Amino acid sequence: MDLMIALKALIMGIVEGLTEFLPISSTGHLILAGSLLDFGTDISSEKAKVFEIAIQSGAMLAVVWEYRVRIGNVLAGIFSDVKAQRLALNVLVGFLPAVILALLFHKAITAALFHPVPVAIAFIVGAFVILWVERRHRVNPVAVRIETVDDMRLMDAFKVGCAQAFALIPGTSRSGASIIGGMLFGMSRKAATEFSFFLAMPTLFGAGVYSLYKERAILSAADLPLFGIGGFAALVSAFLCVRWLLRYISTHDFTFFAWYRIVFGVIILVTAFQGWVNWSH
Repeated sequence: MDLMIALKALIMGIVEGLTEFLPISSTGHLILAGSLLDFGTDISSEKAKVFEIAIQSGAMLAVVWEYRVRIGNVLAGIFSDVKAQRLALNVLVGFLPAVILALLFHKAITAALFHPVPVAIAFIVGAFVILWVERRHRVNPVAVRIETVDDMRLMDAFKVGCAQAFALIPGTSRSGASIIGGMLFGMSRKAATEFSFFLAMPTLFGAGVYSLYKERAILSAADLPLFGIGGFAALVSAFLCVRWLLRYISTHDFTFFAWYRIVFGVIILVTAFQGWVNWSH
């Protein structure tokens, strides 16, 4: 494997890990990074798309490690502990809306919306939603009725799952949609963030497995080192990001990320209209 391609895979993995669990859209950042690195030219654009989806599983493993004790308790008590059963069922219910809608409409959404202006609009609209929800929480803090993920009901999980499904729109952000959606439906910032982490496990793993299976014809054993480097980089950087985010939300809101999204939306428009980045990736 070429050393320069390996270095680019490492950078792409770091970008994925640092952005997957923040409300800023990892897909948008991977497109920008891939274009600047000319990554699609090195390994083909089709393989680059599979790579970007597959390394999400590396980021997902960071959450598995961070919550390994909780996950172990859930698995151990799945047939006997009511709290474990409730969390497992909530994750399943929250996972289903995005899966069903992705299977039905993913191709149509990608074809219609994966263009510079819709992606930029999604970034900017999402930013204003974050600003609105955060202001609502400051003005009316008693609206929070779910302090921990253990307080969630099935309908709460379903609502967050429907919010996560908005991430099928390019530029929306899976974590952003689920976290802000959770807060909008009465969850505390910490509970919404943690449930977003739990939803990431089946969502990212399922997307990675499906993409690898679907595009198996263009992959070979020679691609394993490349995918391994990207996945490991995503794992390490996501682990650091998750640890940082949990500390951050204990004393901060998501307003900073909203303004960041607005700036990034402008960057999308400028780079697209100048022809610097191919956002129809």
